Amino acid sequence: MTLEQKIGQFFFPAVFINDTEENIQQTERLIKEHNIGGLTFFHSRASAATNYESKKKVEFNDDSYQRLKDLIVRYQKCATTPLLMSIDAEWGLAMRVEKTPQYPYAITLGALPERKIDLVYEVGKQIGLDLKSAGIHYNLAPLADINNNPDNPVIGYRSFGSNKEKVAQYALEYLRGMSDVGILGCLKHFPGHGNTNVDSHLGLPVLQENLEQLLENELVPFIKGIENQVDSIMIGHLAVPALNDGKETSATLSKNIIEKLLRKQLGYDGLVISDALNMHSVSKLYDVKGQLEWEAFNAGNDVLCFAENVAEGIQEILKNANPERIEASLNRIMKCKQKAGLFDENLSIAADFDFKITSELNRKIADYCITDLKDDNSSVVLFDAKNRERLAKLSIYKAIDNPFFKTLGPILPSPEYAIENANDLINTTLKEDLEPFDTVLISLFVPKAKPLNNFDLEDSVLEFLGQLFKTKKCILYVFGNPYALQVIPNLEHTNGIVEMYQDFVEFQESAAEQLLEDKKGKGSLPVSIRGI
Repeated sequence: MTLEQKIGQFFFPAVFINDTEENIQQTERLIKEHNIGGLTFFHSRASAATNYESKKKVEFNDDSYQRLKDLIVRYQKCATTPLLMSIDAEWGLAMRVEKTPQYPYAITLGALPERKIDLVYEVGKQIGLDLKSAGIHYNLAPLADINNNPDNPVIGYRSFGSNKEKVAQYALEYLRGMSDVGILGCLKHFPGHGNTNVDSHLGLPVLQENLEQLLENELVPFIKGIENQVDSIMIGHLAVPALNDGKETSATLSKNIIEKLLRKQLGYDGLVISDALNMHSVSKLYDVKGQLEWEAFNAGNDVLCFAENVAEGIQEILKNANPERIEASLNRIMKCKQKAGLFDENLSIAADFDFKITSELNRKIADYCITDLKDDNSSVVLFDAKNRERLAKLSIYKAIDNPFFKTLGPILPSPEYAIENANDLINTTLKEDLEPFDTVLISLFVPKAKPLNNFDLEDSVLEFLGQLFKTKKCILYVFGNPYALQVIPNLEHTNGIVEMYQDFVEFQESAAEQLLEDKKGKGSLPVSIRGI
């Protein structure tokens, strides 16, 4: 390779599974002309995280998985040096590709008792096999962020929790599962994105901790990862003034954080990848095309993820970088490509995914993550013969034919009602219908995992719930992000609260069976929730 071709290996531009033929051909030219090192796959341009404020509608495509496989074959054919194909699939291919297996969020896995950590390993392994079936070699996951800020707008459910030891342990098991089937992993977002309240896709979060505090908490999972030879570490777009002479420079652009702290002090010599360079916390800093890419490389990143100015970035690095540094980064990338089997003549592609295996694994996780948050004689309230006649079931944001109610129905029959959106409170006689009942079993299907707009829980629905809790005996099952509990009023008036984390069929059926058998939940809340 020429020096220019070696530099091309540092670039991992974004590609979109559901893109136009014109865009696909542009990518092919990029591969041929610049010898880029890899690609990072996203579903579509509208779904990329920094685009959501543009309100572009995401078009769903049932053929995305096949398209992904075909594109990978097509792009590899253009490459002189085999491409390292990457994707951010924290909870499986389904994060980017429809009609593919979805596994529970990290927060759900964090609710599992430590004796069931083997299930975290299995999730990593199955995600790895699913990625392998598509031709992907590198998962930009899991998070090593400790979610110790309940107001975090972007980490939340993506973290294993607020306990540094548990986050480290569970992240390592997830990585081990992927590694055992030949998939590279990545700990992110160094030096720790948990204690922030700004979304780095849109702005620059600032961590106020000093080095001593970071070593005590945020850095623990990364240090454990380094001790276990983690394949790669992603640098987060967040500023730590205490490590940067008081300046609010993004860690991705900071030599102090990458070269001094991560490389020298913590002794990490593996691959360092930047967080996506299109994110607004850094993408608008430089007017000259290629300058951001050079600054990110100069700070110590080996791989420039979602680089938008490939040609210009290569020239800037060529002009400014010393050859030793270029060789060092190239060697790290080649080592990863070798580990992923890219230079093996008979690189095996795994068989297509199997939904049955995913379902069985999800059911096991559901059984062990059920978390009883409050229990004021819930079973007596529900199963006492006198109460049974005055019991109603209420589903919020799903129709009454949901698996939770269907599983309960034969053994715990009662009238069933649903609020599928706020209009149901205006256009129906629901409030009057519930009047005769003393006890209401409520299944709340939280509409969104992200906290934006109160998880999409409508004000009138929240107000209605708050009133219901004060006037009836209520047992609440939450199928979704537990942080949603922070926006629900009058929870102290409920008789019982059970957190289920996901709305998968397996989780609904598991919750119903646990209730009918009157068993205690085996999970524990992995984060602190205000008011709980």
